This record gives sequence, structure tokens and C-alpha cells, in this order.
Amino acid sequence: MTDTALDPVYATVRRHVRAHAARLWDVSLALHRRPEIAFQEHRAAELLAGELEAAGLGVERGVAGMPTAFVARAEVGGRGGGGGGDAGGGGPRVALLLEYDALPGLGHACGHNLIAAAGLGAGLAVRAALAEGGGPGEGVPAGDAPVAPVQGGGTLMVVGTPAEERGGGKAIAAEAGLFDGVDAALMFHPGVHDWAWAPLTASALVRVGFHGRAAHPTGNPTEGIDALAALIELFNTLSGLARRLPSGSHVQGVITDGGKAANIVPDYAEGLFGLRGATTAALEDLVAQLGSCADGIAHATGATAETTRIGPRYQHFRDSPELSGRFTRHLARTGIQLTEPAPGTHLGSSDMGNVSTRVPAIHPFVAIMGPDGSHHTPEFAAAAAGPRAREVMLAAAEALACTAADVLLTPAVRDTAWTRLREKAAAGQ
Repeated sequence: MTDTALDPVYATVRRHVRAHAARLWDVSLALHRRPEIAFQEHRAAELLAGELEAAGLGVERGVAGMPTAFVARAEVGGRGGGGGGDAGGGGPRVALLLEYDALPGLGHACGHNLIAAAGLGAGLAVRAALAEGGGPGEGVPAGDAPVAPVQGGGTLMVVGTPAEERGGGKAIAAEAGLFDGVDAALMFHPGVHDWAWAPLTASALVRVGFHGRAAHPTGNPTEGIDALAALIELFNTLSGLARRLPSGSHVQGVITDGGKAANIVPDYAEGLFGLRGATTAALEDLVAQLGSCADGIAHATGATAETTRIGPRYQHFRDSPELSGRFTRHLARTGIQLTEPAPGTHLGSSDMGNVSTRVPAIHPFVAIMGPDGSHHTPEFAAAAAGPRAREVMLAAAEALACTAADVLLTPAVRDTAWTRLREKAAAGQ
């Protein structure tokens, strides 16, 4: 199906998003006013799931063993041929991903309230535009049906994904098979740049503990093994290592346990380290180097090193050029122009990377404040409830819905997206 043939679908999406703009903004503000941190987003999950149920979608709560995760599913349009990820032959599937966890002490300083509201609006608009048989489905306002029965279609999934900031809800969901058979995973992220795709790095959280032997610092100092001294030496070693790390690789640590009293040689000390790599392979190299440094220092000091990963690893993000290009063109109709990120740019990490290694995915950034701003600040939290944020959220909802329709209705879009993903995987990109 050509883009011109989809113009009535795009028009229906546009009408639906505009007609429900006030309610979508109310949802976004409700999330913003009552932020909840990772895996504790009970009010947010219930609000979003309730909105989907009110529109007539079936919602499954507590998926992948996470109480604040959910999936809403709806059959839209007729049944078309599946894409590269449709092993069961039941037609194509598109997943719209919602984030809604906040940051401790900062609230929605990463704008996840906007991600959730945009994904919600996109899901409801797709369902309206691709209502079964061309007529309005349950919960679809009169006048929002396509002008003619839609040929093709498949399964629409609206996925509530908790704990992006820490915990990796999407990584857990991916391992549980939630995205098996999905042909596209779509979301947007508010930011300080207008970028068609996100140069997101791989990341891991690693705890390093040194076990020593307690002693009195003056009474029997030679009998002690100073675990804190070993940990401090690890920090010094990593400072030297940082000078020769490749672009995109980074390590940052904090001391979480440095002993109990100043007059006791610490028998245990512990640090927590955040590691990043431009690719998942580069991250694994850095994790191995951290372990080697810890083991070497333990050997030199007489301590014992214990290295433990905390939570799931975030893989680097693989953008789908076919899908991000379509999102960019759809967003341009709203007056927002996206560009490529500057070469060599590396940003933070997201568990969306774990999804993008399995299915074609997008994660564009759309600015809600200027490039001098920054995520994870009080200023960004304030911007996430401002007038620019409202404009961006609605524009993103429209572009996401139109991109989802492209995937569901156009086999060539699915085939191209899968081909490019497989090429990247084969090249180790």
C-alpha cells in the first residue's frame, strides 16, 4: 500500500489526536504531579491501563513478572501477511512502548510522562484509524473511521514498560518473550535536541567489594588488610584507565561502604560502578577490564575481590532507518524537523536498546527545551509540564500512530526494516 493510499488513515489519526488532545494532556499532567520511581509506578500503570480499557482494549496486567507492567492488545484492520518477525503467520504486530517511571527526588526530569501520554494517544489513534472493517470500533468516536475498509492490518500492542531509569523493565520484558513476533517497537523521547534517532550506549551496573581483615590501626596494624585502601586503589587505577578508553566508553563509581569506624582497619569496602560502551561489545570489554583491575589490586594488597552485576545489562540502541525515517517525515507535517545526531555523539543508555536488538525499533528525541538544557535536572522536570511539552507530546502521538499504520499496512516497510536490522546484527553494529 502506497503512502498516498494511506492519506485517509493519516487524516483519521490527525483528527483523533486533536480531538483527544485535552485528555492526553490531562493524563500527562496527572503522571507529572504524582511521580513514582522504578517498579513502584502503581498509580501510573493503573491510570494508563484504565484509559486503554475505557477505550475498549483488552489489558493484561502484571506481565513478565512485573506488577507495574501491562500490555493492551487489539486486532485492527483485516489480517495481512506478517513481516520478518511474524513466525506464527498471524499478521504483523506493532508495539507502542510507554515509559512512566520518575527519578528519585527529581520527579519527571526525563519526561516519561510525555512518553506515556504520546504512546497512549498513538495507540488509540491507530485503533480508530484502522477500525475493523472500516467502521468505528468500540470506544472509537463516530466520524473517526477510515473512508473505506482498510486492507491489511494486524495486532496493535500498547506496552507499559516500568523502570527504565533503573531496573530495566524492557530488558526483563524482552527476556520474557514479550516482543517475540513483533515487527516494530515504537516510542519517542523528549529531549534537548531534535534528532531522528538516539545514539544510546550500552551500560551495566557493577558492584565491587573487597574483603580484608580488621585490625587496630595502631595496636596491631600489620595484621590488618585494609579493604578500603584496596577500593581507593581501584578508583585510582580506573582514573588512569579512563585516559585510554575508546570513544563512548566511560566508568563512574561511588563508594557505598567504606568501613564502620575510623579506629578500625576496614575488613570490607564496596563501590558501585556505572559502565558504558558505545556498543554492547565495548561495554563487555570494559566490564572485563574492571574485573581484571579489581583482581590485580586484591592480589597486590592481600584482599579478596568480589565483582557482581546489578540488574540487567542495557544493550546499545540499533535504530531502524526505515522506521525512523517514516517517523521523521510524519513529524515534519506537524512543523517539527528532525536531523541526524552529530557524528561521534554518545548519550545515555536505555533498556530500549535490548528491544532494538530483537525487533526493528525507533527512539527519536524531540526537544522540549534548548540544547543548553539537560535531562535529569529540575529545569527539565518543569519543562515536561510546559506548553512546549504539550505541543511535542501531541505531535509525537500523531507521528507514532502514522508510523505504526505504515508497518501494519505496508509489507515493504516491514521487510525493509527487518532486512536492515539483520544487516546491522551481522555487522556487529
